[in-house]
Amino acid sequence: MGIQMGEMKIYILALLMLATMIQSSWGQVRKPKTLDELVAYTGADRHQILVEGAKAEGKIVWYTSLSGVYRELVDAFKKKYPDIAIDVYRGGSTDLGPRLLNEAQAGRFVADALESTPGLLMLLREGKILKPYTSPELSRYPDEAKTKADGGRVYWVTDREAYLGFGYNTRLIPAADAPKNFQDLLRPAFKGKLAVTTESSTSRVIGTMLKFKGEEFVKRLHGQDVRLFKASSAGFLDLIAAGEVAGSPVVFQNQVIVKKERGAPIEWVPLDVAPTNAGGSAVIANAPHPHAALLFTEFVIGAEGQKLMEQFRYGVAWKDYPFKREYPERGMTSAEYEKAEDKWLQLTRSLTKRQN
Repeated sequence: MGIQMGEMKIYILALLMLATMIQSSWGQVRKPKTLDELVAYTGADRHQILVEGAKAEGKIVWYTSLSGVYRELVDAFKKKYPDIAIDVYRGGSTDLGPRLLNEAQAGRFVADALESTPGLLMLLREGKILKPYTSPELSRYPDEAKTKADGGRVYWVTDREAYLGFGYNTRLIPAADAPKNFQDLLRPAFKGKLAVTTESSTSRVIGTMLKFKGEEFVKRLHGQDVRLFKASSAGFLDLIAAGEVAGSPVVFQNQVIVKKERGAPIEWVPLDVAPTNAGGSAVIANAPHPHAALLFTEFVIGAEGQKLMEQFRYGVAWKDYPFKREYPERGMTSAEYEKAEDKWLQLTRSLTKRQN
């Protein structure tokens, strides 16, 4: 009986060893290689696999609507991974959308990764141009920063934010008199002193006012003689700094910070909420260089990429700020958002007086 028990123990031990060897061998054989496998892989060797695969692929093609900081992101990535070249195509969302859709329809896949704004990302998600992915870097981000897909993956994650609030010339509006909320914009002291732009940021602020204060409140702004300027957000801020406009509720905080550092007499305060213009990082379906696509995306949403975003005065989604964020497009389809933007634009035009 003792011999039988001993033999049984040896037999069981041999089976366990064999199972371990098979499992190890299977794991070695089944290293992820395709995009489908890579976007879902969570093994401890994930980063090593991405680096080695990206080096073998040799390059990444990145489409982006970022300005300024995109060069620094590219340079930092190339410094860290000198064996991986980066081809960058930069354009506005109205340029990137048709380009990506046309490439997909033609079966000519060029782009690997994308960084752009939610309107374009929603359109591409609905067109099945985006590939949901997972990443260990996602753990730092709150749920509201992730546009989720199945299986714990995301279509994109918010990698940068710019906050809209009341920007004003401190020589024309003392800090004590600056508005603290939307309601304050109706104060008689602000009549004839406020202005907005034809940029989409104005429409997003109007849409936010509609949500939080209602249409009747927004229509009352007509009595404040709000001027409408055809100018970029940066050009419009120049008008405020020069004193041609006293203040506006459609000013980006990050642009004010930069201007203040250069000595401009301007300041920024949030109102009830801060409408937020966000940018997100996504992976393109059928990416020709899948390892590089994921490696670069993880660089942008990781510590090094996020540090660069902050250096350019962008907010980051995983930090808390002393105001509440509002994302006007959240929960909408691209068609719904387009329709809403058109409504907000028409309302803006009805409330304002065109200047140039």
